[in-house]
Amino acid sequence: MSQSKVLADQLYSGEGVAADLVRIATANILLTLCAHIVIPLPFTPVPITGQTFGVLLVAVLLGARRSALAVVLYLLEGAAGLPVFQPLGLPGIARFVGPTAGYLVAYPFAAFATGWLVERGATVTLPRGFKSQPAGAPLVGALLCGEAIIFLGGCTWLALGMHFGWPTAFQSGALPFFPGEIIKMALIVALLGGFSLLRHES
Repeated sequence: MSQSKVLADQLYSGEGVAADLVRIATANILLTLCAHIVIPLPFTPVPITGQTFGVLLVAVLLGARRSALAVVLYLLEGAAGLPVFQPLGLPGIARFVGPTAGYLVAYPFAAFATGWLVERGATVTLPRGFKSQPAGAPLVGALLCGEAIIFLGGCTWLALGMHFGWPTAFQSGALPFFPGEIIKMALIVALLGGFSLLRHES
């Protein structure tokens, strides 16, 4: 499945650099809005945020290269001090030595990997004659791949960079977030299914 067939191209059919800039700018706004959905947890320095939802949604909408570019742009904005990161951490570039640094660094890689899989068919399919859009295993696998990259980066930094050690890093940097990540993935699948239905009926 080529990059030209990802969902963002079907929702906005413009072509060329200007059209891609519109898509990337929209993705950038989406990432910023998702980051500001934040719930602090008293037992870990890593809060619940909408950032992983935003990264994975951008990946399935834009595909590999454009989603990675959008996320890198988002990280550069945050490093420059723009208020795009979730508001509870260190300001600007100092965020990249804080407890959430590993997640941030992993975001472009997760976006690229998820988007790459989506470009190759990991989508929500609309079976002929049905009104529902069940998510196939490929899409779930693509999202799980992105999640794994994000949490691997986050836990590795907590274990080694923050000197938590691996057991504590997993307990404070991954385990509490699994239920929420399942909900986020389900929301992405539902959104894609809704878009598929709209395209099918239009």
